[in-house]
Amino acid sequence: MKNFLKQHGLWVLFAAAVLSVAMAVMSVLSANASPLANLTGILVSPFRAGYTAVATWFNDLQNYYKNTTDLQAENAALRQQIARMEETIRQAEADVEENKKFRELMNLTKQRRDLTDFEAAMVTEHAVTNWTSSLTLNKGTSLGIEVGDCVIDECGNLVGVVDRAGTNWSTVLTLVDTDTSLGAQVFRTKDLGVAQGDFSMMRENRLRLDYLPPDCDPMAGDIVVTSGLNGYYPSGLVIGSVEEVRLDDSGAASYATLIPAADFDALTEVFVIKSFEIVT
Repeated sequence: MKNFLKQHGLWVLFAAAVLSVAMAVMSVLSANASPLANLTGILVSPFRAGYTAVATWFNDLQNYYKNTTDLQAENAALRQQIARMEETIRQAEADVEENKKFRELMNLTKQRRDLTDFEAAMVTEHAVTNWTSSLTLNKGTSLGIEVGDCVIDECGNLVGVVDRAGTNWSTVLTLVDTDTSLGAQVFRTKDLGVAQGDFSMMRENRLRLDYLPPDCDPMAGDIVVTSGLNGYYPSGLVIGSVEEVRLDDSGAASYATLIPAADFDALTEVFVIKSFEIVT
């Protein structure tokens, strides 16, 4: 190599000079990039395109994440707003229903001035077994509720009688419970009898009307109310209606099956009659 440069060095320098001058002239005369710049551009172009693609993808990803996050936050806010609106609607419906019940109770108190003192109570438990049918209320002796008090719904239909009472709770035996027994009267005929729960009928939500006079002829649909005899319970509270008349096991006497007027399963609020006047 040293020998070659010694022998041809001048020629190499001359050729390099000529090439440089030619490239400079071409660069001046041509509007296009110089060959060296063009070569650089060719080599860099794929990298530039790749960088641009990556930058665009990353930017799109950032925008997508931001939009998704914004949508999630917006959806969460909308769900909370819907939940609040639904709660408001439920509360409004509950208030309307409660106002309706109290309006009906007010009408009842206007019609029944002998019912002098009520206590509204919420039903916290329904219990129906083979042996009992009862309700548990959230009010008790601290508010004057006592064993033996009658319990009615907002329409004045008899629900049952308080069987046990604590400070802030009480238990009500419904009309169909086997331990329930109270004086009754067929409203149409004025015939007296005893309405009482029956073990075989309790599951069917029925009770029976016993000890009717021999000449009594109740009809299906007749309304049966409390008789009020002896002053244990208010008179005229609706117990239910006659479903049918049957003969007892001996075949010598008849009794009526009654459908309670109150819907025990649907009760959420009841009214305890704490005091009443005896009407003669």
